[in-house]
Amino acid sequence: METTRRRPQHSANGKRSEQKEQLAQWGRAWEVDWFSLISVIGLLCFAPFIVFYFVMACDQYECSITQPVLDLYQEEATLLSIWARAPSFSWSAAKIYAIWVSFQVFLYMCFPDITHKFIPGYVGGVQEGARTPAGLINKYEINGLQCWLITHALWFANAHYFHWFSPTIIFDNWIPLLWCTNILGCAVSTFAFIKAHLFPTNAEDCKFTGNIFYNYMMGIEFNPRIGKWFDFKLFFNGRPGIVAWTLINLSYMAKQQELYGYITNSMILVNVLQAIYVLDFFWNEAWYLKTIDICHDHFGWYLGWGDCVWLPYLYTLQGLYLVYHPVQLSDAHALAVLLLGLVGYYIFRSTNHQKDLFRRTEGSCSIWGRKPTWIECTYRSADGGMHRSKLLTSGFWGVARHFNYTGDLMGSLAYCASCGFGHILPYFYIVYMTILLVHRCVRDEHRCSSKYGKDWKRYTDAVPSRLIPGVF
Repeated sequence: METTRRRPQHSANGKRSEQKEQLAQWGRAWEVDWFSLISVIGLLCFAPFIVFYFVMACDQYECSITQPVLDLYQEEATLLSIWARAPSFSWSAAKIYAIWVSFQVFLYMCFPDITHKFIPGYVGGVQEGARTPAGLINKYEINGLQCWLITHALWFANAHYFHWFSPTIIFDNWIPLLWCTNILGCAVSTFAFIKAHLFPTNAEDCKFTGNIFYNYMMGIEFNPRIGKWFDFKLFFNGRPGIVAWTLINLSYMAKQQELYGYITNSMILVNVLQAIYVLDFFWNEAWYLKTIDICHDHFGWYLGWGDCVWLPYLYTLQGLYLVYHPVQLSDAHALAVLLLGLVGYYIFRSTNHQKDLFRRTEGSCSIWGRKPTWIECTYRSADGGMHRSKLLTSGFWGVARHFNYTGDLMGSLAYCASCGFGHILPYFYIVYMTILLVHRCVRDEHRCSSKYGKDWKRYTDAVPSRLIPGVF
């Protein structure tokens, strides 16, 4: 594994254990309170049910999320009858999914990035991540954009020339594929849990809380790897879920064309707006190494199962809904949705770009035509090393501490509004993203407060708002 490590600094009296207790208590929690434990157990039990419920509601009740409950209450259906009507696991779906995941592993491991050599501005190839709590700096092979381009080139080549399979293959096997994704998500999470106990990649970055449920859910290892380059976090965060996101939407579009003979402007909007987000993710994959998913989250069921199941099934609900309800928006509605999505993306990307520019130049840059201002911070890593960091207070980062999340939420609302206002189901995404990003704000700030101490207080005094200036 490629890492850079600072040597531990022992104190003069040799009391390394006492020193370690005072250092670097940032990152995932070491101890678990009752509320966190109950939340973790609740998610483990109910998250798979939520995914099944939404997909089943579309398959059996034309995307009504209240009708299944009413049928059960009125005794027009039972849990067993609903379960019996749902397509079961199939070996053909298992074969499709096995080929898909294997192909993404092949692209990830066997095709080092070359696109950065001829696409201006793109950063790919071997890149360094952020410093871990133990003081390690991991190296990653960034080739997500290349994998996305190859995958989609083959998809379009098949659709227009080779005809190996139908473009509707994903929709046609959607529920059988659900069982396959659950198997992989649980299997990789369980493997990571066992690996952390028996052969961790970096024992210094493991965290054991003493609670088996929390350890399984939130993860023990910080950066589990197999071999030199197969990083669980980078692979499962980016592939196979996010590469599949745009393919799933294309399959929905093909199904709408097959069923009705036309494609609605709402379906085109969903495909375009979400494709912009996906392409942005892969274009900025090197930047993603410095975000909370890589910098703070350990790899457990939350990431392993979430990336395999939750992301591809619930992030694509708008396209699924539009297969069953081909909404044709008025020109004014479509334009408003497009503008909302583009403005949200501009805020999201510009905010992140400002931070990235500031980091790369160490403050020697211009933001909004002015020299940036910042708060100078210090922190310790678990190896005893003292480090410095700068917290930007200019540009969008002077408006709110997480203004990139504000732009993200605007884009999320645009996806939902593309579906009109006939059903609640497409709006699950904005509700979920609001909860996720607000919780992430609180979680990130708790970690930063532990990491930076009094310096963080100076930063929050300088930038008092989290998401919406003067409101929150």
